[in-house]
Formats: sequence, C-alpha cells, structure tokens
Amino acid sequence: MEQGKSAQETLEAILADDPDKEIRQVGLNDANGDAATFTGSACYNWAGGVTGPHFSAQGNILVDEKTVQAMSEIFQKAEGTLAERLLAALDAGQEAGGDNRGKQSAALYVVKEKGGYGGYNDRYIDLRVDDHPDPIKELIRIYQLQRLYFSTSKPEKIASVEGKVKTEVTQHLKRLGYLPGDDTSDDEIYQALTTFIHTENFEMREQKRGWIDLEVLEFMKNNKR
Repeated sequence: MEQGKSAQETLEAILADDPDKEIRQVGLNDANGDAATFTGSACYNWAGGVTGPHFSAQGNILVDEKTVQAMSEIFQKAEGTLAERLLAALDAGQEAGGDNRGKQSAALYVVKEKGGYGGYNDRYIDLRVDDHPDPIKELIRIYQLQRLYFSTSKPEKIASVEGKVKTEVTQHLKRLGYLPGDDTSDDEIYQALTTFIHTENFEMREQKRGWIDLEVLEFMKNNKR
C-alpha cells in the first residue's frame, strides 16, 4: 500500500506466496477508503469478515456471523470520532454473540500524527484491557477517562466560577480536603482549584483564573475520596 497498491491488490500480493494462507485471517484498509478481508479455510468456525467504506471487520471462533454483521452495521451508523465508532462496533459485536469462548480482553489503538501526549509520538489512543469479566464495557470506561484527561476543553463547557458553579466548586473542594474552614476568600478558592487540577493531572483542561471546565467539576462531584 505504501507503493500505491489498493487494499485488494495488497491482499492478493501477501497471500500469493504464503504456504500457510489457509490458517490466516487479515483485514486491510487503504488510503482511498477501500477495504479487503481474507479468512483461510482452516480457521476455526465461525470465521469470516465483512468490508465497507473505510473499514473491515473480521473474527474467528465466533458464535456466528451476526457478530461481524453487527459490527459492520453499527460502525456505519454510529456518529462521533473514529475511536467512538470503533468502540460502538465492538460493543455491538459482543451483544450479537462475540467470541464463542466467552470474554476476556479488548483493546483500542488509534494513530494520529503527533497525536500522542504532548505531541511526542503518534499514539493518539492506546488502551487495552487484558483480563476483565466485561472487557469492552471496561474499555469504554477507560476511554472516557483518557479523553477526560488528555482532551482539551470544549468552549461550551467552560464556565465562570460564580453563582451555583462557585457554590459547587467550594463545596467539593472542602469535601475533598483542598479547602479548610468555612470562611474562604476567592484567592483561597482559586488556589485550591489550581491545586486540585494539578494533583489530578487536569492540566490540559486548566482555565484562566475565575473559570473552570464543567467536565472537571463533574469529575470533582463524582470523586468519592
């Protein structure tokens, strides 16, 4: 594909001289949004795959073909980022049957040029759940945490620390031990909020003095520490 071959041309090339191709399974997507998939005849049933615009979905040792069909349908219907559509597809595949052996692990890997932390690498999203009774649901949970910590604030989620917001910020900073006493000045509130943000690693969502990301406030409310 780096040489300009399509997904289908690349698939044919890598299978042509492979003596073990009947035990292989592979999915490919090229830069034009075309996809190709292959499942060898020696793969354990149920095994197979489907393709569509910008995606391929395949699996083996599945309950039946409904798993990849559900993944295909939901990926095409789902809205949101690529990661969110992939997670929706995984979740739908599991609900449709999933692996015939049960559930254990799940992973999500999305690459974006300089998309990693601080722009130092291309690992935009790199999450995995190695052993969990409900791994896809857990993957969705930690994805939401990853976005909370590493995404920048949405303009519509930035609010002034006044009125009800100020009351809630003060209440929860006290509950979490960042603000002592009952009588607190604005300076003390803002300093305590800064300390909380830095302690919880929310630097990506830190606002100028007197403002807060409401998603940080929501996290503060749900923090049971």
